[in-house]
Amino acid sequence: MSIRKDLPRTVARSSQRAQETFIKAHDSAVETYGEGERAHRTAFAALKHSFEKAGDHWDPKSRPGASDEQAARGRGQRRGKTAGGVDANASKAHLMDIARRLEIRGRSRMTKQELINAIDKANQRQTRAARNR
Repeated sequence: MSIRKDLPRTVARSSQRAQETFIKAHDSAVETYGEGERAHRTAFAALKHSFEKAGDHWDPKSRPGASDEQAARGRGQRRGKTAGGVDANASKAHLMDIARRLEIRGRSRMTKQELINAIDKANQRQTRAARNR
């Protein structure tokens, strides 16, 4: 069963390419693992490989690849917190650009890790706001 009609809202607000990436990965995971949380996690992992969360939607990355240290680890070795869709492997300049678009205050004084955390927090805030509209 395709997830096309029940896309997560952040994916539904994203480009057609992001939606197709999520749908194809989800449908393939359902065939392998069955319907449920594992299929959703697999689809989001595929999405995060080529897209990064920017506010309440997903934007294409300049270069595909793992978005954080946890995503780069092999299966079974994943423990800890992810960057929540923020491309933690991106340059500080790129993170500053995203922080500027998200209007994060104090960004010029932040370290790279502080920027990642602030962007993740802003993304969550915008997603909640969009959900309540």
